[in-house]
Amino acid sequence: MNDTQKKVLSSLEALCARREYCTSDILRKAIDRCDGDSATAAEIVESLKADGFVDDVRYASAFAREKASLTGWGPVKIRFALRAKRVSEADIDAALAEIDESSASDRMEKLLRAKWKSLQGDAQARLKLLKFALTRGYEYSAVESAVDRITHDG
Repeated sequence: MNDTQKKVLSSLEALCARREYCTSDILRKAIDRCDGDSATAAEIVESLKADGFVDDVRYASAFAREKASLTGWGPVKIRFALRAKRVSEADIDAALAEIDESSASDRMEKLLRAKWKSLQGDAQARLKLLKFALTRGYEYSAVESAVDRITHDG
């Protein structure tokens, strides 16, 4: 590696030390810093992966945990977002397996109950509640049973 490549590698190592990045994100940053030289950028990314600075499994797990617990996303939306970042299906499956299903279900129900309160008196409240949960990335079967419980409880 020449001096410029070493500087790019060093700056990307510092970036990766602060937070997790997936391969596609760090490759994009490397290409930008290598003035569009994708071959050199790929070489730098491989070095980052070999040294443990970039790990898609670790990234997918952190992403899934954060989106499920802090943002309230369901597994469908998390899977879609990770696919958009070109994370492999195996890594996505491993990350989603780490999410505690009961707490995710509780979080979904809490979100739905709060939304239900704002929809009182609306003729299409049930439909809007279903749509709300589906856009949050929860699976239809889980959403339907939760909505049934909430709408019948009042």
